[in-house]
Amino acid sequence: MQSVKETTELRQWFVMRDLKRGNAKQPAYKLLGELKIRFFTPMVWKLRIRQGKRVRQQVPFMPDLLFVYDSRKVLDPLVEQIATLQYRFIKGGNRQPMTVRNADMERFIRAVDAMNNPCFYTPEEINPDMLGKKVRIVGGLLDGYEGCLQKMQGSRIKRLFVELPNLLTAAVEVQPEFIQVLR
Repeated sequence: MQSVKETTELRQWFVMRDLKRGNAKQPAYKLLGELKIRFFTPMVWKLRIRQGKRVRQQVPFMPDLLFVYDSRKVLDPLVEQIATLQYRFIKGGNRQPMTVRNADMERFIRAVDAMNNPCFYTPEEINPDMLGKKVRIVGGLLDGYEGCLQKMQGSRIKRLFVELPNLLTAAVEVQPEFIQVLR
């Protein structure tokens, strides 16, 4: 069993929320970047109107969701200082912050970063009709990944679901020649 000191000094991926408005000049992910704290927030491209012109801009998929890699010793003072930055807590977990296993988070980040335009889904958005064959990727950037293909009628594009359980799923494009169907 880990002592309280060990758990506060252990660096891990914390699931956090940023309560600032989407159009805030200094959202938490930008602040964390300036502080040189490692973070990940899923980004998507959106069209925005700026000074009467349509501009393509990268914005967070879920404005209040971010993953931060550090220790409680470093993050707790930031959470106290910045009122809009909060931990997400496990339901019924006696105010225990949510975390993601390092291996799961690194796998997710690597898959998303390897693709130009991943599609993100919340757990509620994925239904059984979207899930295709169980596959393993053999070769390429996602070599060794396993998961389900996304069913897309009439599409030649093949997408693999990469999941952070109960939080977020990304559908990333895979080349058909790297797909091995599992039974």
